[in-house]
Amino acid sequence: MSFQKWVRTFEANAERRRLEPDPPWDAGRPLDRALIRSLQRFQAGEDGDGANLIGKSERAGDPDYLVAVRMFVAEEQNHARLLKHLLVNTGASIIDGHWSDRVFVALRRALGLRQELMTLMVAEVVALRYYRAVRDGTADPLLTDVGGRILADEQSHVPFHTQRLRVGFAAVGRPARAAVAIGWWVLLLGAACVVGYGHGSALRVLGVGRLRFIAETVALFRPVVRDVLIDPVRDDLELAAYPPVGGPTDPDAWSGPAAPRGA
Repeated sequence: MSFQKWVRTFEANAERRRLEPDPPWDAGRPLDRALIRSLQRFQAGEDGDGANLIGKSERAGDPDYLVAVRMFVAEEQNHARLLKHLLVNTGASIIDGHWSDRVFVALRRALGLRQELMTLMVAEVVALRYYRAVRDGTADPLLTDVGGRILADEQSHVPFHTQRLRVGFAAVGRPARAAVAIGWWVLLLGAACVVGYGHGSALRVLGVGRLRFIAETVALFRPVVRDVLIDPVRDDLELAAYPPVGGPTDPDAWSGPAAPRGA
């Protein structure tokens, strides 16, 4: 599977960001305290140089994939920048980190590329549901704008990592993949519960209950597990189940064919 199309996708995203103006930061309003704490934690989680992932990707030996990974890291860094400006311009501060993020990062760095991507995928799927809530959960135009921009990028991150993981598991037998799937589900459920309950007050402000957040995150993850581990030997055109690459998409369009669109 070629990763050249993902290089083109990330290049198109970078060009789109270059041409469009930043959100109107001076329109920032004070935010609910619970929402501030939640956004601070997500901002800290998005902020990193990606050196560990880039190093592992370089050792994988695929130059197109390495270029795409570098551009993926740049998008994540832009998310941290957007959230930082959002917080500062609404009168809040930023934080250095949170214990949950430090544990997650330590786990990723201790593993090989395939396992790191599986851990990263969990964070990406959780982020899909979270940033959709940020985009849709208030009448604050600045919060809606920032959430929508981040969500548009996250839409392509999931199929990007799915393709690389499908390559990584192509030669692994079905019994082993089934065992991996169980462990992956445990990790996802744990992460969804940590966010659902740890950010529960903020999610309520955004109109999403804890159990609903967890259930809809699970629904988003189901087609990922299928495409990576249950039925990974597919024609590459099956990735059309994800949003079309090359620019911003409707965030409600991606859920995989087996997952509900949600509210």
